[in-house]
Amino acid sequence: MNMPELDVLTLGNAIVDVIAHTDDAFLVSEKLHKGSMNLIDEARAEDLYARMGQAAIISGGSGANTAVGAASLGARAGFIGKVREDELGRIYRHDMNATGVRFETAYAAADGPATARSFILVTPDGERTMNTYLGACQNLTPDDIDAATVQGAAITYLEGYLWDPPAAKEAFRKAVSIAHGAGNKVALTLSDSFCVDRYRAEFLDLARTGALDILFANIHELKALYETADEDTALAALREEGHPDRDFLAVVTRSERGSLIVSRAGTHAVDAYPPEAIVDLTGAGDLFAGGFLAGLTRGLDHIACARLGAMAAAEVISHIGARPQRSLKEMAEANGLLG
Repeated sequence: MNMPELDVLTLGNAIVDVIAHTDDAFLVSEKLHKGSMNLIDEARAEDLYARMGQAAIISGGSGANTAVGAASLGARAGFIGKVREDELGRIYRHDMNATGVRFETAYAAADGPATARSFILVTPDGERTMNTYLGACQNLTPDDIDAATVQGAAITYLEGYLWDPPAAKEAFRKAVSIAHGAGNKVALTLSDSFCVDRYRAEFLDLARTGALDILFANIHELKALYETADEDTALAALREEGHPDRDFLAVVTRSERGSLIVSRAGTHAVDAYPPEAIVDLTGAGDLFAGGFLAGLTRGLDHIACARLGAMAAAEVISHIGARPQRSLKEMAEANGLLG
């Protein structure tokens, strides 16, 4: 068997993050539900940007953040996502490649929507409220899925947010088919409770038909998936998921309570990694997934993978922005987490 060219290949929305500190009063005045992810149009994007405070501009997007986290731990990572060749799009491509993540997706049409941006409002408790103009990132199509790239990736990771656009959904399905045809694994993150509400049946079908090998979710998304307020009920249902002929693994994050590794064989709890500070929760789940997948492709056991993920999440919540500001590999080595 040929060695994979990439350890982790992620598919997701290519979004530039515009991040600003605010308070609860501003959220109320703008009629924003704290902790939510709201889709907005270009006019609302311009209006919100004019009203919010001083902001930091950082390349982001859930799947892209996961790729960057994996790369920071030494994994060979790639990303498939769509930007336009405008100012933000060129910055985005530069930023991705500068982190060591392979990003070669063709630019979106010059006469189409602008590069996506997400206005992230961070309250003093570290909670983030996202208002996202999707723009060009929704124009991902099956033509953007290069068969050789997917065949050469040990794990292909899909961002649930991209399940909305029909063409992107077909791109996902194409990637799943190619990955499994090459004997590789496929992972999905549920992304958001509202995303789960829209596509609950389809996400469950992906697990039950064998399209997924690994599922990532936070506890709120998991309860939304099974339409229950009871954690134990949701976990019991999760243990029964997956196709009978394929191994299925689920990883559930629970903020300061750590994570759970769930399979038919049982459930294992892993403690959270203590952060130096809690400044901005943006990207915590993305970096957890990046750490977990980087560990998995190194051959670490699931507990060790979850510890790597927890460390990566702790680093990213200690500062503004959803990308690590120090080498996660050096951090992991210093803490004895890479074996």
